[in-house]
Amino acid sequence: MRRALIVGGSGFIGQHLHRLLELHGWQVSSPARGNLQWMQTPQDIVFYCAGLTADFRKQPFATVEAHVHFLQQILQQVQFERLVYLSSTRVYQKASAGSEDSLLGVMSQDASDLYNLSKLMGESLALHSGRPVQIARLSNIYGKGMPSANFLADILRTAVRQRHLVFQTAPFSEKDYLHVEDACRYLMCIAGEGCERVYNVASGQQTQHSTLADWLATQQVACEFLAGAPAQRFPPVDVSRLHAAFGLPQHRLQDDLSELFSYYSEMP
Repeated sequence: MRRALIVGGSGFIGQHLHRLLELHGWQVSSPARGNLQWMQTPQDIVFYCAGLTADFRKQPFATVEAHVHFLQQILQQVQFERLVYLSSTRVYQKASAGSEDSLLGVMSQDASDLYNLSKLMGESLALHSGRPVQIARLSNIYGKGMPSANFLADILRTAVRQRHLVFQTAPFSEKDYLHVEDACRYLMCIAGEGCERVYNVASGQQTQHSTLADWLATQQVACEFLAGAPAQRFPPVDVSRLHAAFGLPQHRLQDDLSELFSYYSEMP
C-alpha cells in the first residue's frame, strides 16, 4: 500500500486528491494546520498543496510563508521518497511561450508578480535542494465547491443570483481550465510514475470570456463587458509532456457548464 501525506489537505484540491488516492488504495493523511508531529516520521509521497491564491496581495508575508518558507522546512527536516510541489501556470504570465522550459519574466515592482515570484522561488528551492522532487504547474482548476474567490465560481454565482453579469475584463480574455478530477488524477500519476521534474497540469485549451458570456446568454443571463476593460491573456499552456505520459483529460469545461450552473442555482 502506497502512503501519501497531503500538506494543505483541507483546500479544494487537497480534499479531492485525498479522496482519489484513497479510492485507489493509498493510505492518506492530511494533518491539520499547526500539527507538525508528522515531520518526525519518514514519509513515502508528500503532496505540497499549501498556498494562497486570490488573497495573496493582501497577505504577502503569508504567501511567502506558504510557498517558500514551510516548504524549506520540509525539504530540510523530513525524510520522504518523493515530494510533488504544486505550482501554477500563472508563472507564464509574462512569458512568450507556455512550455515547462520557457524563459519566464517577472517584475518585483508589479504587485501581481509576488505570487509568481514566490511560486518560482518554491520551485527553484525544491529543484536545487538535492531532494527527490517534482513540480506540477496547475492551470485554473474548477469543479463543484471551488473557492468562492475563483473567477469561474464568482461569475457563475453572480449570474445565477442576479441574472446580469458585467465582465471586468475584455471579451477576448482567456484562461485554461482543468477539472479538479483530471488535475488530481494527473497528480497521482506524476507521483507514481512521472519521469520529468516539471509538468504543466492543464487542459491545453484556452476558453475566452466571450465564450462564457455566450453560454450564459443561453441561460437567460444578460452579459456585458466593461468598456475599455483590460485583456487577461496568457500564452497557451503546452501540455504535450503531460498528455504523452498520462493521456488526455476526461472533462471539458464547455461540457460541464450546465452542471456547474445547476450547482450554483441550488445553493442557498
